[in-house]
Amino acid sequence: MPQKSKHILVIRLSAMGDVAMTAPVLRALVLQNPEVKITIVSRPFFKPIFDDIPNLTFFEVDLKKRHKGFLGLIRLFLDLNKLGISHVADLHNVLRSKIVRSFFALSGKKVAATDKGRADKKALTRTANKVFKPTKSMFERHVETFTKLGFQIDLSKPQFPEKAILSNEILSKTGEVSNLKLIAIAPFAQYEGKVYPLDLMQKVVDALAQHPNYKILLFGGGNEEIKKLIQLQNHHENVVVVAGKINFKEELQLISNVKVMLSMDSGNAHLAAMLGVKVITLWGVTHPFLGFKPFNQPLENCLVSDRTTYPLLPTSVYGNKTVPGYEDAMRSILPQKVIEKINTILRD
Repeated sequence: MPQKSKHILVIRLSAMGDVAMTAPVLRALVLQNPEVKITIVSRPFFKPIFDDIPNLTFFEVDLKKRHKGFLGLIRLFLDLNKLGISHVADLHNVLRSKIVRSFFALSGKKVAATDKGRADKKALTRTANKVFKPTKSMFERHVETFTKLGFQIDLSKPQFPEKAILSNEILSKTGEVSNLKLIAIAPFAQYEGKVYPLDLMQKVVDALAQHPNYKILLFGGGNEEIKKLIQLQNHHENVVVVAGKINFKEELQLISNVKVMLSMDSGNAHLAAMLGVKVITLWGVTHPFLGFKPFNQPLENCLVSDRTTYPLLPTSVYGNKTVPGYEDAMRSILPQKVIEKINTILRD
């Protein structure tokens, strides 16, 4: 363990799910190393993800103005260098973050970056000579980054934040939730190859809505997604579209109260998992072996497309690449299997 001042700069911009995946690691780091202070650099929208992690300060990067371009990255380094940083953990490891960490390295600070395991992921997603075996999880990779800096982290017994007390503002949007089993459903993802067909998701929602003690909360964003969520709601009184009605911080508070989250391989799965919520994920052209299985979730909660029918799966790390004939791969995940998995979790 380093003996000098321990103020770690953590860099992670990118997409919501990637940022959310850092939260369990950072929580474990500060709880197990209470002498450590963290400053995390990320996009302003993501601040609520880290609000309840002790000894952590959020630094809002301004990529549109102050920190834009190469000169902006110099300003970012100068802004951060005033904070008394002793170590830099680059959990993003792209050109922008490499430049910033290089400035810190030149100034004598200890730096380390996450190895994203691109070769292993390429072997798993290629169509010829595919190596179908699990790659290291991103959580393990981030832990290794901090190990390089001299900090030990054990993720085997994670601690999660307390369930949020829902405000009247949130309850005015959701309606009554006491004595009901709350189910969150986030049916969208950035790429079509990761989205469960809407007609099949409709069957899932309609079946769950038959249970009078269930309340289903539909998550998403943007006008087009909200239109589809209203369609999924299908006039069921115990199905509520929360998309567009509450802000991001309130969404996290609401998610912390649900019994189970049904999500694609997307950001909402990681948001729920970092809060200690049980998560069921549906996988299309991607696969949990790629290292993005939600934190602390069993593999059996990852429902994958049929590799007997679609042996080339996974075809993509992020869901943006598919192969001809694989457009309907997710239809091999039967709605009844999804419904049964949710009911089983709610009976526990």
